[in-house]
Amino acid sequence: MSEKRKIIVDGQEFEVDIELIDGKWEVTLSGKTFIVESDSAKRHFRRARESESISKIGATGTISSAIPGKVVSILVSEGDSISAGDVVLVLEAMKMQNEIKATIDGVVSEIKCDAGERVEANVPLLEIIPENM
Repeated sequence: MSEKRKIIVDGQEFEVDIELIDGKWEVTLSGKTFIVESDSAKRHFRRARESESISKIGATGTISSAIPGKVVSILVSEGDSISAGDVVLVLEAMKMQNEIKATIDGVVSEIKCDAGERVEANVPLLEIIPENM
């Protein structure tokens, strides 16, 4: 699944679609697609595959940010039904916009932040009541 990201190349900012496929970044800019290889992409790909298998086991209804940043937008409301993998909010950190995704299927029970608010790492941003409860 591709994501929109802002990147800076030689001091100029661009918005690109980026997707990690088989350990390589596929970056689309103005209709042109580039393949970008890096050691970190390969490590990220390995970690993503490993975490896919364990993410369902340890998934909870609390969505937190792994890094400090600014809440750009909240894409859900209390009472919304969501599925694992749905983007629930966008967090800007280090001049990059990061999509924060739901880890489980369920219903949004509480939103604990506001758009524009600065948040610290590991602070709960919203709560989801699991579908099976």
